[in-house]
Amino acid sequence: MHNGGPRPGDPDTDSAGPHKDTVAIRCAVRREQLGLTREEVAHRAGMSAAYLSQLETFSGDFDPASLIRLAAALEMPYDELAGGPREAAPGQQPAGTSPLLAQLSEDDCWQKLGTHGIGRIGLTAGPAPVVLPVNFLVDGRTIVYRTETGGAAAAADADQLAFEADHIDEHLSRGWSVLITGTAEHITDPGTVEALATRPGAEPWAGGKRDLWIRIRPGQVTGRTIHTR
Repeated sequence: MHNGGPRPGDPDTDSAGPHKDTVAIRCAVRREQLGLTREEVAHRAGMSAAYLSQLETFSGDFDPASLIRLAAALEMPYDELAGGPREAAPGQQPAGTSPLLAQLSEDDCWQKLGTHGIGRIGLTAGPAPVVLPVNFLVDGRTIVYRTETGGAAAAADADQLAFEADHIDEHLSRGWSVLITGTAEHITDPGTVEALATRPGAEPWAGGKRDLWIRIRPGQVTGRTIHTR
């Protein structure tokens, strides 16, 4: 069975240059990622393979409902299929000239973290480590975050874990990252929980009931910054 990638004669390869980003190319790349043929995608989308072939080569005059079904079949956002990713992943721009990498002091690390933001926690869960995004607050010189009791990010009391946050400005070719390793501590004092819940940035982006607050007591705080001359 064909693996779903472009073949000679497909509009995927014949209607665009190697660097042109089109619906045909995005569709073909996604098909290959999912390991599906055009016929299988067409079946998922409730359309014929011939119609899918025409849809892939549209130049602006198309049926939005069909493209919505195609996006669902390819398990990707409609806007991304129709117009491509809105924003390139960090690190896709060319590197700046004469980059300088420097260590941050612990004071600088806390300053970079500010009062709140989005970071990642690293946990040991089962046979392999897990890295998850979390809303975080800086409380004194500790990191706190809230999660769902029993959820993937619910580190046990006294667990060892890591926290990382960073910022990249590709236009100015500079950025920083901060890494904290330490111990998880469940926050159970009602007054502390109430005070944290009213702070800016405390509302979880993911929504839902997330009533477990976890504090990360740092064992080591390190950071690096990169910029150009």
